[in-house]
Amino acid sequence: MQKWMIRENTPTLTKKHWIMKKNIEQKLLSKNTNPTSMRILVYDFLEQQQTAMSLSEIESHFYKADRVTIYRTLKTFEEKGIVHSIQENTTVKYILCHDGCDENTHKDWHLHFYCKICKQTTCKEDFIIPQNGSQNYRIDELKLFGKGICENCIKESLQ
Repeated sequence: MQKWMIRENTPTLTKKHWIMKKNIEQKLLSKNTNPTSMRILVYDFLEQQQTAMSLSEIESHFYKADRVTIYRTLKTFEEKGIVHSIQENTTVKYILCHDGCDENTHKDWHLHFYCKICKQTTCKEDFIIPQNGSQNYRIDELKLFGKGICENCIKESLQ
């Protein structure tokens, strides 16, 4: 039995779950990251999320998991190009990177959007920042953060 468990009902390991676990292990190994039990669980959890999550939000979904272990997992993921962090006021939120990110460069060239109504942070892939065509300098990191009302909350307010 795994040392850490997800708080919600945890089904037994089916063939589908086993294949999914193996896929996560391969993704972590491809990023030069040792696939520990906690790293696999955190990756699996983040893969299911549509919005960026804070350390506290991630921690609340695990039972008997040490906050420091989750934090170190997220920091390792960030260093290896597995997640990118979004600074939101005094809170840092995390979301999985695309496969193009690596240890040297996060290809995070889009808007991070915070909805003032539902309080969710999402990546807006359709709002792309043009990449530097000049060879005179190199941008390694760029943070673009917007606040407003998301499409779901706008739809709900019109009904």
